[in-house]
Amino acid sequence: MRVDLFDFELPAERIAQRPVEPRDSARLLEVGADAPVDRIVRDLPSLLRAGDLLVFNDTRVIPARLHGIRPGDGGDGPEARRDVTFEALLVRRLADGAWRAFCRPGKRLKQGDTLRFGDDLSAIVRGKTGDGALDLVFDADAASLPRLLDAHGAVPLPPYIRGGVGDARDRADYQTVYAARDGAVAAPTAGLHFTPELLATLRDKGVATTMVTLHVGAGTFQPVRVADTEAHVMHAEWGEVGAEAVRAVEAARARGGRVVSVGTTPLRLLESVAAERDGRIEPWSGETSIFITPGFEFRVVDLLLTNFHLPRSTLFMLVSAFAGLERMRSAYAHAIARGYRFYSYGDATLLYRGKPA
Repeated sequence: MRVDLFDFELPAERIAQRPVEPRDSARLLEVGADAPVDRIVRDLPSLLRAGDLLVFNDTRVIPARLHGIRPGDGGDGPEARRDVTFEALLVRRLADGAWRAFCRPGKRLKQGDTLRFGDDLSAIVRGKTGDGALDLVFDADAASLPRLLDAHGAVPLPPYIRGGVGDARDRADYQTVYAARDGAVAAPTAGLHFTPELLATLRDKGVATTMVTLHVGAGTFQPVRVADTEAHVMHAEWGEVGAEAVRAVEAARARGGRVVSVGTTPLRLLESVAAERDGRIEPWSGETSIFITPGFEFRVVDLLLTNFHLPRSTLFMLVSAFAGLERMRSAYAHAIARGYRFYSYGDATLLYRGKPA
């Protein structure tokens, strides 16, 4: 499909720079078969039924933005290597424990260089990839690296939020209240709207919950820069669907409940497994690079709670596949006209696959 079909104009003032407080007071646009309905996230219990299943992504955002130095060789001649200061953004943990990172400036960093991020944290450049990323091997073991990143790293906000520069407040704001497993470099943003009180209300309503894990990568929110979707290469992200989540989905189906994905990440993970297993949901772990565009056959998820997405992005393509392109274009026009807040810290949509009952 032509990528320009998924383009739209968004005024800069519609891009949220901070979340609302409390989290569940954000606006919620319900997008069903009829005209969009303006609500707030706190209305969600009234829109779901006893027996429905909410599927959350329990990934935890790590402080993935680091500032470091590549020490020079101490020489003073024309061939001497000078100190290089740089910024690194960790984008993905590799299967062997190394980290892929984008560094600025990256051209002056070479294979074999030692990079220092503090007295107690350093890494070796193992190699470079074709797109300019570096593979870094940290000197810390898997158990101590999260603590060291907390000490030396910063929150990796998207560039449309204050230029990507986070502060102390973002350490809490850019994290879901149920985050548990380190590994994401971007938040599963639909989950940012949930509070302990809202979760308790949903539980009292009889809405079930379960967790899956997808470590969100930096490529998730990037616009597609090719003219046709067939030419786009999707980034890969690591995920896991455990046996408990499988049982929860099966139980919801057996009692006639609906599977409600909290964000696009659980949807992509569940639909990846179903696509591999002929519609079945089974315990699974690995990398997924599923690219969902209109025409995709959804087999698991019935409703999708998600934020408003970038024009020409894979996520706007996904929601258009789920709810219909023209319906989503109309819903986004409605949201822009009525002052909804967009992107990671913005408001939410509740999307139905097919006509809501």
